[in-house]
Amino acid sequence: MAFIGIAHGLGIPLGQAAGAIVAGAYFGDKLSPFSDTTNLAPIAAQSNLFDHIRHMLWTTTPAWLLGLLVYLFLGIFSSHTGTVSLEKTETIMEVLRSGFTFHWLLLLPPVITLYLAIRKRPVIPGMLLSAAVAVILAIIIQHADLVTAVRSLVFGYVADTGENMVDELLTRGGMLNMMDVTLIALCAFAFGGIVQKAGMLDVLLEKLLSVANTVGKIIASTVASCITTALLTGSSFLSILIPGELFAPAFRKYNLAAKNLSRTTEDSGTVVVPLVPWSIAGVFMSGTLGVDTVVYAKWAIMCYTGFIFALIYGFTGFAIAPKIREDETIPGS
Repeated sequence: MAFIGIAHGLGIPLGQAAGAIVAGAYFGDKLSPFSDTTNLAPIAAQSNLFDHIRHMLWTTTPAWLLGLLVYLFLGIFSSHTGTVSLEKTETIMEVLRSGFTFHWLLLLPPVITLYLAIRKRPVIPGMLLSAAVAVILAIIIQHADLVTAVRSLVFGYVADTGENMVDELLTRGGMLNMMDVTLIALCAFAFGGIVQKAGMLDVLLEKLLSVANTVGKIIASTVASCITTALLTGSSFLSILIPGELFAPAFRKYNLAAKNLSRTTEDSGTVVVPLVPWSIAGVFMSGTLGVDTVVYAKWAIMCYTGFIFALIYGFTGFAIAPKIREDETIPGS
């Protein structure tokens, strides 16, 4: 919201600014071990979380750099000029100062999260520790009572500052906010189990493998399946879970490491969904930034170049990891 406000003040086309914001947000989301989709992808593909994140760098980094070059070119050669209006920024800061206490100790929860992620510690204990520290800091620094702090942890924080922009920015979070993700994951795995036990998955897989009989074609089929699922369902989770379940046997048959599959589902599922106007992510981004999805989509360059690099790697064999051991799959570890 801050960046879109700055872009508006400088006269920068909002589609370009929104596209860069969305691409940057999903770049961070893909590489965070605490992201829901980043955890779901290796679970569905039966790969290791941190192997999955490292493997994504092969496609995510060049896609991000390509976008960065385009944004740099636009910034240097753009003729749009203007001045930033500080009115909204000053209003937000004044509301925050009047309602909250700022202290350097409030940086502890994200620092703990970052430290544990770098040290490759288990995700769930890390999240619980960070949340516990945040609750303690809320009680000590923000003078919240224990009941309010715990309710915010469970149900999310609801801001009531009197300033709509600040309320929309701060009202979020809570464990129950993840229930939709959990239910979708459970339903998707249940559906996958029924399809597999009924033998439908084997029939479908045979049809696919009769056409996708090379590594490049398997990667291409996975990309097409993820994009199709994203377009039909508008769900990041289903575009990861369904193709992940479907193509896992094919990747094993061709002795491909499961992290190739989890990376491909992220490249063509997670980051494509915000470009779909009727998806939850697309609606949220459009509503928050005030820019239509179809307007910012072409400028969210990383979101549609990642799977292009995945296709190139698939057909050239570059950055395609073979399965080197039977026990490489440790979901969520």
